[in-house]
Amino acid sequence: MKMDKYSDKKKKLVISTGAGMSAESGISTFRDSGGLWEQYPVMDVASHDGYVRNPALVHKFYNQRRHDLIKAFPNAGHYAIAALEKDYDVYVITQNVDDLHERAGSTNVLHLHGELMKVRAVDDPSLIFTLAPDSLDTTPDTLIEGHRVRPHIVFFQEAVPAIEPAIELVSEADIFVVIGTSLNVYPAAGLLHYVRAGVPVYYIDPSPAPVPAGVTVLKMTASEGLRTLAEML
Repeated sequence: MKMDKYSDKKKKLVISTGAGMSAESGISTFRDSGGLWEQYPVMDVASHDGYVRNPALVHKFYNQRRHDLIKAFPNAGHYAIAALEKDYDVYVITQNVDDLHERAGSTNVLHLHGELMKVRAVDDPSLIFTLAPDSLDTTPDTLIEGHRVRPHIVFFQEAVPAIEPAIELVSEADIFVVIGTSLNVYPAAGLLHYVRAGVPVYYIDPSPAPVPAGVTVLKMTASEGLRTLAEML
């Protein structure tokens, strides 16, 4: 019997992750009790206006986030997502600016809100530089290849350039999973609306937000939920 040429094609599994994905790695979130919002006014350190008003403070804030990140390690949830690549065509869309997905072995990661370990030229946003572990600190006067730089972060009040490719990935998904997010941050929260009819959707979060009918909710941490999800799939 002739084999269907598509019979061995892996299903496209698209996973959208938020701050809860990295919480088990000790990465501080803005919203949690004791989180970054209680330490810093968010619009001072994570908005376009805040950057224009006090770029030195913004550089200092992200310098500290980088030093925290290099001391952190991927958790079991990150490794579980990477392991799914054995059986699925996995794409990760993350709101997180850390590199823990990549360090765990995920090969297709789209960062919606930028990347902490990178900076970009102030005069040319297409010029993006990866910082070395021994050169994590920047200031408004830092020059790289002759360019002043800023954190490669999408601030509040700025457009999210990666949202269009993210929408395309979600619209092509055979399975869609949302992990560790309050579903309050847009446009990322709106990705749910681009899932095709009939595609199974799973939502993993210890304190899940209300979701549309038909979404399977796993009220668990990222690592717990991914263990359960792997068994369900």
